[in-house]
Amino acid sequence: MALLEAFARPLDPVNPALVHADLLAHRFTNWRASDLLDEVINHEFEGRIALVSSFGAESVALLHLVASVNKATPVIFIDTGKIFGSTHRYREEIVARLGLTDVRIARPDPAVLTTQDLDAGLWLRDPDKCCAIRKVAPLSRALSGFDAWISGRKRYQGGLRAALPLVEADGDRVKINPLAEWTKQEVAAYLGLHNLPEHPLVADGFRSIGCMPCTDRAAEGEDERSGRWRNRGKTECGIHLGLASFETDGSGI
Repeated sequence: MALLEAFARPLDPVNPALVHADLLAHRFTNWRASDLLDEVINHEFEGRIALVSSFGAESVALLHLVASVNKATPVIFIDTGKIFGSTHRYREEIVARLGLTDVRIARPDPAVLTTQDLDAGLWLRDPDKCCAIRKVAPLSRALSGFDAWISGRKRYQGGLRAALPLVEADGDRVKINPLAEWTKQEVAAYLGLHNLPEHPLVADGFRSIGCMPCTDRAAEGEDERSGRWRNRGKTECGIHLGLASFETDGSGI
């Protein structure tokens, strides 16, 4: 076990999660995603790990893998208040289809919205701050009590994700990216093999799906996430830029 190996070397006194993540990254090299997920969910972090899912374009692949090893795995969905209606309906369809039993909805604090986004137009004036109060803060609260979380990010999505590690540390938590090395073709093959439906907006040209006002179609040849925050010089909402910094100073970005 990785934790036992960790005791054989000095732990980082500032952040033991860095050492733990490094051990797991080496240990899981060349593991199949299904085996990796079985290990972290049912053994390494049993009862202390959650999957964070947007129920977006290709999310069903990872949701299916997780459901295959443990349908009771906590799944956190962030409802920012600006999600496409089709995403909510798709989430309900997938949850029922896969038999997931612990889906948790994280929402922004109404009091914060009243003071900082009363007209619901913050996304246009300051998209970073909008993401911070509608996505990063709710996820930070929802992950309280968990030692690790699972992300569906992949390297082929481009931008900051091009060098995505299989395992990393986020503050004092370990973050697992089991599909980091998968190609778009492998994801498509997995969906076909298991007869899994993509998000309905994919057929309409949306290749990465988030909040309605900040999501656009992506043209052929563009990065998967090029339609997010179009012309804003922004490709990440902030939840993958370090939850620890949000928990420390409230910035979230």
